Amino acid sequence: MNRAVILTVLATALCAPQRAADGLDPLPGQVKRFIDVYSIMESMNADPVNSEQAFYQGAIPGMLRKLDPHSVFFDPGQFEQLKQMQASTHKGFGSVVSLLPGRVIVLQATPGTPSAKSGIEPGDEILAINNIRLDRLNLDQLVELLTESRQQPAHLDVRRGGNVRLLQFTLVPEDMQTPSVERQFMLRPGIAYLRVASFDEKTGQDIHEAIEKLGGSQLKGLVLDLRNNPGGLVTAAVETASLFLKPGQDIVTLRGRSVPEKSEKVPEKATPYQFPVTILINEKTASASEIVSGALQDHDRAVILGNPSFGKGLVQAVFPLTQGTGVALTTALYYTPSGRSIQKPLNQEQFELGEATAHPNSRSDFLSDKGRPLKGGGGIIPDMVVDPPAYSRLRTALEASGAFPTFATEFLRSNKVDDKFDVTPKVLDQFQAWLYEWRIQPSFAEWSGETDAIRNRLKTEIFNQALGVEKGDEIDVQRDVVIQRAIEVLLGR
Repeated sequence: MNRAVILTVLATALCAPQRAADGLDPLPGQVKRFIDVYSIMESMNADPVNSEQAFYQGAIPGMLRKLDPHSVFFDPGQFEQLKQMQASTHKGFGSVVSLLPGRVIVLQATPGTPSAKSGIEPGDEILAINNIRLDRLNLDQLVELLTESRQQPAHLDVRRGGNVRLLQFTLVPEDMQTPSVERQFMLRPGIAYLRVASFDEKTGQDIHEAIEKLGGSQLKGLVLDLRNNPGGLVTAAVETASLFLKPGQDIVTLRGRSVPEKSEKVPEKATPYQFPVTILINEKTASASEIVSGALQDHDRAVILGNPSFGKGLVQAVFPLTQGTGVALTTALYYTPSGRSIQKPLNQEQFELGEATAHPNSRSDFLSDKGRPLKGGGGIIPDMVVDPPAYSRLRTALEASGAFPTFATEFLRSNKVDDKFDVTPKVLDQFQAWLYEWRIQPSFAEWSGETDAIRNRLKTEIFNQALGVEKGDEIDVQRDVVIQRAIEVLLGR
């Protein structure tokens, strides 16, 4: 982006129709001042001005920041990533890892992916990526480094149990299709479980296919897990809700200042499932996930369990710009069938000044189809709040130290495991003796109080590395209190 292009674009804006409003100067005058400031900065600043930084990282993001946290500018690289995410593809290496502060342990290398082809194995510990030591990084820094490393060839230093010398691998990322339905299996006879990670182009179809695979209309109930689901495409949310709601029922309504009001309804030709449904949500459930949860809650079609959702009900339109850039702008808000605004209030000062699009509902007397009171104010409030249990001191120490995946790696070096494996008292004794070597010495009371949880976590990690993370998850859900409560609801307890 050179100076001539910038000034041409800004000069064009000067020719736009004047739009004076409520004490604001006409647009041409404001743009003229901006051009003057940029010209002086470019001519007189002590150091040369990088025009892309000035606009891509300064002027444009600064202008959008006054609107709301979700209106953003995308530089060419970010805009390309956005298009890949909408197509549910991403670059990666095909490995599933366990993240701990300063530690990354491989749980699974998917066959046919760069990780598997290179020789990465479950239980391997990644010590460095592109010569950056991981033991010095916290969780947020680890996530950032792993995300960045998937965009280009990465050099890994790996420690493998039984090998004295470090192993070195160079992985080249490949485009991969990311399934939005992460997990699908039976919890009990007739009770199916689906964990949906996002709402992409094929999510509605993927959910339908998963349900059919598990029993279709013959199921006695479904646990739909939307925890940690950040949302995605509204069309996918509408398709998903239409799998369970009656033809013609409202799913979501869009309202905005410059866009016509529009309601999405279940297609008249829809043939929804009739079995009972429970939906799991938490504080990271957002956007399209909240549309599905809110619609099924308002129509008394599902029982919602967990913790209140995030509250992101802003309608964002993505506008492509020149030079491969783009901007996501908030144009309206989403409302559930009963009239609840999904969006939580943003900055109260913005509301008072009339600068914020998002606002809380002025009324609170929302009702479901059957007359059940529903809480407004943003987000989806569960019908049953179920908090995950707090970790004991021992569990906190075991998780923080990476004891479970590390022991699983060593255990599998001398033991073969199939899906009939169970953690026997002998295995528990081995684990306790191993912990003593690592100077983790719980008291008898601490160990006795956590025996069941430790047995479950050991079996989960051993299955993760021996049979794949899908099998490990089937074990892990046995102690998930929210899932277990959902099963009780479906069974009428």
